[in-house]
Amino acid sequence: MHWKQGLKLVIVVIIPLVSACTSMAQREIEAPVQPALILMTKNCAVGCPSGGSARTLDRAAYTLNNNGTTKFANWVAYTITKTTSANGRARDWQADPDIPADETLAPEDFAGANAALKVDRGHQANLASMGGTPDWEALNYLSNITPQKANLNQGPWARLEEKERNLSKVPGIGSVSVITGPLYEHFVGTLPGTQKPHTIPSGYWKIIFVGSTPENGLYASFVMDQETPHGADYCHYQVGINEIESRSGLKVWRGLPEVVQASLKSKTGSLPAKLGC
Repeated sequence: MHWKQGLKLVIVVIIPLVSACTSMAQREIEAPVQPALILMTKNCAVGCPSGGSARTLDRAAYTLNNNGTTKFANWVAYTITKTTSANGRARDWQADPDIPADETLAPEDFAGANAALKVDRGHQANLASMGGTPDWEALNYLSNITPQKANLNQGPWARLEEKERNLSKVPGIGSVSVITGPLYEHFVGTLPGTQKPHTIPSGYWKIIFVGSTPENGLYASFVMDQETPHGADYCHYQVGINEIESRSGLKVWRGLPEVVQASLKSKTGSLPAKLGC
């Protein structure tokens, strides 16, 4: 597969030292996540989130932390540049070959889901933004997919993805960093085509910043419920990053000094104005 040509190594700063297994496809962190471990990749410019599981996969298209209980990713990070976008990529759904079968879903598990629950197979790192990466096929691995209500997926969520993608094309902006993930705050339903234990997300969060660091204030963060209407304005769903951390159980931007994190997370950034808000 062509995506194996896009290997990027993971740079990890660890105290104490924790070993990781490396393959040509990705680097997978098998050790328990600890406060002293900061995983740095091109997709996590100021450190990947902590508080998820021990299984993190780093690929050219995205970096993903898998949840073997819910069967969906705890978070997915990706970096949009002027060369990562692509149109017309096929949606060839596949089980993730680098995750044990009992910790993720397969295509047949989604059988009947659209009719029963009105959900799409919603990408967390989306095809349009990252389809130009060497391993774009990995965007269709079901570890990067959740059952997302069609009105949300095709409505405000898609419009926000388009805005973040357009940002990467603006002169003077080299990259757009995105971290996104699910929330589990109320029952949505179960997939009718599978007997595997799983939990469908009740909503989603997204954090966007421009450049190599959010310290310049160019960041934005959003939370949308699964029942968000198709015509909703994503600008109305802005939240502080402290709220996302509280509701998701994760901690983001761990590569920044604590005092800087505290200042940024306690208020909204100035990026929404560049997103049409």
